Amino acid sequence: MNRPALLALAIASALSAGATHAQSSAAVSTEAADDTQTLDAIVVTGTRVAGRSRNDTAAPVDAISAQQLERTGSPEINQSLSVALPSFNFPRPGLTDGTDTVRPAQLRGLAPDQTLVLVNSKRRHSASLVNVNGSAGRGSAAVDLNTIPTAAVRTVEVLRDGASAQYGSDAIAGVINVLLREDDTGGGVTINYGRRESTYEVLTGAPPAGATWSAPASISRDVSDGETTTVSAWKGLSLGGSGFLTIAAELKDQERTERGGYDFRQQYPRVGTAFDPRETTINRFNAWYGEPELEQKTLFANAGIDFENGARLYGWASWQDRDARSAGFYRRAVDDRNVISIYPDGFLPIIAPTVIDSSVAGGVKWNWGEWSMDSSVVWGRNEMDFTIENTLNRSIGPSSQRTFQAGGFDYTQTVFNFGGTRSYALDAFASDLYLSAGLEARTERYRIFAGEPNSYINGGVLLNGAPTPAGSQVFPGFRPSNEVDEDRNAVGLYIDLEANLTDKLLGSVAIRGEDYSDFGSNLIGKVAARYDFSEAFALRGSLQNGFRAPSMQQQFFTATSTNNLPGGGLVEVGTFPATSGVAAALGAKPLEAEESINLSLGAVVNLGSSTLTIDAYRIDIDNRIVLSENLNQANVVAFLASQGFTGVGAARFFINGVDTETQGIDIVLTTPWETEAAGRFDFTLLANWNDTEVTRLPTTNVLSSLNPAPVLFGRINELGFEEGSPKDKFGASVNWSMDRWGATLRATRYGEVLDAGANASQDVRLSPAVLVDLEGRVELFEGLSLAVGAENLTDEYSEPFTPVRNGTGNTPFSNFSPFGRSGRFVYGRLSYNF
Repeated sequence: MNRPALLALAIASALSAGATHAQSSAAVSTEAADDTQTLDAIVVTGTRVAGRSRNDTAAPVDAISAQQLERTGSPEINQSLSVALPSFNFPRPGLTDGTDTVRPAQLRGLAPDQTLVLVNSKRRHSASLVNVNGSAGRGSAAVDLNTIPTAAVRTVEVLRDGASAQYGSDAIAGVINVLLREDDTGGGVTINYGRRESTYEVLTGAPPAGATWSAPASISRDVSDGETTTVSAWKGLSLGGSGFLTIAAELKDQERTERGGYDFRQQYPRVGTAFDPRETTINRFNAWYGEPELEQKTLFANAGIDFENGARLYGWASWQDRDARSAGFYRRAVDDRNVISIYPDGFLPIIAPTVIDSSVAGGVKWNWGEWSMDSSVVWGRNEMDFTIENTLNRSIGPSSQRTFQAGGFDYTQTVFNFGGTRSYALDAFASDLYLSAGLEARTERYRIFAGEPNSYINGGVLLNGAPTPAGSQVFPGFRPSNEVDEDRNAVGLYIDLEANLTDKLLGSVAIRGEDYSDFGSNLIGKVAARYDFSEAFALRGSLQNGFRAPSMQQQFFTATSTNNLPGGGLVEVGTFPATSGVAAALGAKPLEAEESINLSLGAVVNLGSSTLTIDAYRIDIDNRIVLSENLNQANVVAFLASQGFTGVGAARFFINGVDTETQGIDIVLTTPWETEAAGRFDFTLLANWNDTEVTRLPTTNVLSSLNPAPVLFGRINELGFEEGSPKDKFGASVNWSMDRWGATLRATRYGEVLDAGANASQDVRLSPAVLVDLEGRVELFEGLSLAVGAENLTDEYSEPFTPVRNGTGNTPFSNFSPFGRSGRFVYGRLSYNF
């Protein structure tokens, strides 16, 4: 009998046993509408026992109210969380294809897909996009939190501790649980308007010898862009007096920001031996590099109805349509990838994905004898369809079209949950023993669909007798040979036990077994404890092993293009699945689960109304899944040819094999101060120190046998793991309120970050920076309030790249900057609640 089967037998025995007390498993969070309630909010994340305060748990849990999210002034949940949590970062990369639209976030410096995201305590589906470009989170496919509008949110709970044994795959770094509004009356309308008012400086290089134009060493630009308007509304409706339906809607219109550099290169073909006169008049700030253009429509509904027998029906549904536009690298008129009769001044190709995200959930809670039961089905789907604009297929020549449908991908997930919670009265313990047991069955489907033929074909047109690139420039379309339609099933079984073993000692144990149809089984466990020495001081800690299953996107993503060889012939270059013939020939094997050991130790200090938490952690992860380097070395191509793959000129693939050790400390101090004359002040101090070390790199026997042996995971990516997120982060904020007035002042210091180059001489170290946010509020009359503020008030940027790292002028700032590169954002917000 395998391990999940043994666990199933244990669960069946537990569900059939007698008991003396029943306990509801559905803890209802308190309404965190003000800071007092948020500080001691009841949480449902990290524990299956009802009624626990976030300051009484065995692991650190943050409870962030919708009001706190709103006060950041940011139009994105990810950005709001990045200033509210000590070890959460949201770098916001640019010029990274689809990642400009679905941008990754990190908890405790780990990969975006190593944090599990829940909605109403149920697993949320991930985005279909897998990040394959040079940004934080390269190789990951994570949940897009920005598909959830803040108008639909009641509270966001964040468990900063590994929790795979409690929730399953992905919860290595922690868990983010978005709890939706549950209102049966009232409503609100909010209009946000903001824009970037900023000044930035870029460094330039020397034009070619004899140039007719000049380039100063640095140039300062004043910009006013990124205009963003968000209109959101929510309404609570009563369902027969015993239930609720809360509907939220949001419309968002965001203009792009431009933080490109000065392109000092030659732009036009020479006229004989002379430079073209247009070189002195062309606009050399020719790149989009910043926030994308965005038009987004979102609907969210959450409902529940209670029956006299104690049962509750519940469910929610969501839909979002996101149209985005961002750019690739500029193609100069003189560029061989240009057809000068189509674009006489060169062209900036635009990547314009449409993202459709939807979900539906339904469930029931009921009492079954001494058990409080919960069963649900949650379906979610994310589709990303690419249109490439203002571009061409060079291999077609002057007849090439300028806009292409390039295909895309989608991911679908269906999750069935069935479980229950009950309590046992045991004389040996100081409280009842709470037992939770259940199962989770999940199906997943991943598809890639091809674009129109002209987006990927090689038209055969030559330039001066030499071959030219095929496919739509900047983003060649997916081809029929790239099409994928794969699915898998997974079943997980769990048991949780939690009790106060003594008046001072809380203990919990969780065991979970999961079986996947594509790579096998995992059995994991967690033990956690908390000892309250007094009402003022407690120690807490946990030890667990965890796992993260390879995502469908990592297993099956493929994107290839056909290139001409200078001497004639065609070669394939691109990303191949690990199970493909090409990857297998290079030593790749089917992907396995990542495995982790998590250790945490913390202290909770309660000093009157003030609370201080200090939590140290260590996370050792083995067999991390990464995207390999592009293997295009001559000996690799020759080896593939010897194995029968004569048409492959370069390949990369996903592979297990990176081991890391992460350790750090989170500190959170919250304290309110109530005055008679000056109103109420709520102070929060945050701190995080985080360090990651790569202890093993991937190899294959095949590639190791080549001379020289190619590197599978190179210097840039290794240092990205170790130093690509801040070594430390500090935050201080104060929220003030008195009568009709209120204000929030926040300062966040981001520590040093390394943007690694091909060698040490090209490394760029981003110095620590302090960002200041300020917002003022006034209630104009009952229900109507006005807020004005500024994010990044002092207009901070990371150090600009030198021409060594920015030879095109397109990318003057690092994509690893933890606060982006768009500068000051000023905004106003008008809200009416009824």
